[in-house]
Amino acid sequence: MKFNTKVIHGGQHHDPSTGAVMPPVYQTSTFVQTSPGQPINPDYEYSRAANPTRSALENALASIENGTRGLAFSSGLAATDCVLRSFKSGDEIIAMDDLYGGTYRMFTRIYKDSGIKFHFVDMNDIEKFKSLINENTKLVWVETPTNPLMKLADIQEIAKITKEKKILFAVDNTFATPYLQKPLDLGADIVMHSATKYLGGHSDVIAGALIVKDEALGEQLHFQQFATGATLGPMDSFLVLRGIKTLHLRVERHCENGGKVVEFLNNHPKVKTVYYPGLPSHPYHEIAKKQMSGFGGMVSFTFVSGKKEDAIDFLEKLKVFTLAESLGGVESLANHPALMTHASIPEDKRKEVGITDDLVRLSVGIEDAEDLIEDLKQALA
Repeated sequence: MKFNTKVIHGGQHHDPSTGAVMPPVYQTSTFVQTSPGQPINPDYEYSRAANPTRSALENALASIENGTRGLAFSSGLAATDCVLRSFKSGDEIIAMDDLYGGTYRMFTRIYKDSGIKFHFVDMNDIEKFKSLINENTKLVWVETPTNPLMKLADIQEIAKITKEKKILFAVDNTFATPYLQKPLDLGADIVMHSATKYLGGHSDVIAGALIVKDEALGEQLHFQQFATGATLGPMDSFLVLRGIKTLHLRVERHCENGGKVVEFLNNHPKVKTVYYPGLPSHPYHEIAKKQMSGFGGMVSFTFVSGKKEDAIDFLEKLKVFTLAESLGGVESLANHPALMTHASIPEDKRKEVGITDDLVRLSVGIEDAEDLIEDLKQALA
């Protein structure tokens, strides 16, 4: 199947008992057994281990990312946590230097105390990246594009190194979505999504996902999910599955509107720098063209003045864009990373990677682009 068909039919089956076109919401915690240890359906004993609605979502996730196994979690951070539980004291992890604040917080404030050593590096400095690899290196963790600076990493080039060194390679594909980028096809071992964002697409659910190519790795991660319990409930699974069915249509419009917003901002006298991988001036534009089929709807920018007050004033004046955390919904959202999504990163670290106090991040929605541009224009006036 091609992608537009996959999001609707990939890995999906009509309900065998009723013929329902959409999977029912199996709002049950447990399942009948005919004899001790003999459930009616061998796949379902207890909903923490497996639930038919969650299974339908997980099959869809595997399909759209070209994986063998999908796993659905109670949040994106729960999915990340499941991967990190594979490692022990003394292990080392190399991560991108620009990360979602919650990921950075988990790495530096939760798992660092467990004896795991983290290295943060610009993944485009391949020599520096390679110099950090040693016999204790067990995982490479990358976001591409990154949150909020839209940095990119060459998945294929990194995968060549990790395969040679027999190191697991995980890619947070939240910003790009499987519609624009396929990390498993490019050589990654694990794909992570905050399914709260584009996969759900309607700002009405918190969810996370992992998708893998290797079946044994999928089984290991499922055991960790089952044993620790951060699974996605059936109603939330239904909502994400419903969102996936329109993913291709929504992301097309996000990309279209994102391009128009970027063009406006890039020519505005009060805007200093626009961060968007679709711009030829973007330092990693060529990587984006190589591994993405479109440039997405996430845009960040700074002010000529460099003042935090100008960013706050702009955000307070917006009328169509909503000032709120999160991204990837049908509505346009605006965010101040330093005070909101990335406040958990120490100020010196934020400045080191380029998250300045005047940086604004936009999640461009699927409204009429003309209305979005008029809103930006009046807020900048």
